[in-house]
Amino acid sequence: DELQQKGDKTPYAQILAETKQRDKQDSERAIAPLKQAADAVLLMTYEWGYTYGPPMAVAPVPSVRRVLDYAVGRIDPKKIFMGIPTYGYDWPLPYERGATRATSLSNVQAVDLARSAGAAILYDETAEAPYFFYTAPDGTAHEVWFEDARSIAAKLALVQEYGFRGVGYWNLDRPFPQNWTVLGGSFRIAY
Repeated sequence: DELQQKGDKTPYAQILAETKQRDKQDSERAIAPLKQAADAVLLMTYEWGYTYGPPMAVAPVPSVRRVLDYAVGRIDPKKIFMGIPTYGYDWPLPYERGATRATSLSNVQAVDLARSAGAAILYDETAEAPYFFYTAPDGTAHEVWFEDARSIAAKLALVQEYGFRGVGYWNLDRPFPQNWTVLGGSFRIAY
């Protein structure tokens, strides 16, 4: 109702942030006017691994898939842009809840760090994300999770599988050449 009462033609977005769990009926009531009024929706499908959380993939595919499954049950897939991260995190170890703070880094920085530390880059087949361990010069152990061509390809495959309108990236100010190569090979890019 509030969206229809505005009366002006100024484009705007209304963003709802909830801190408590909503019941299904309440959730449906909140989503209904937004899905009708919106031409498109960008889903935030990342930030499972985050600055203050435990070390893990930023956008593990099983978690991403749960968000997508929920969304397509409520919003036309042709309106959906899937959000994709272009960054990773470097956690000092051991992780201590409430005390450990990860540092955000670009995917290129992550690869450079692995190379300079002599760390082997591993790949989690479940999360579909690369990671590695290294020891800093001060003796602190670290765990790093980031994105690479394989993880981006896995996420872009979901866009095609679900029939989404496209993708949206978070943090384009960080170089990520592998992404553009995979994206350009998978989709027609509209400028």
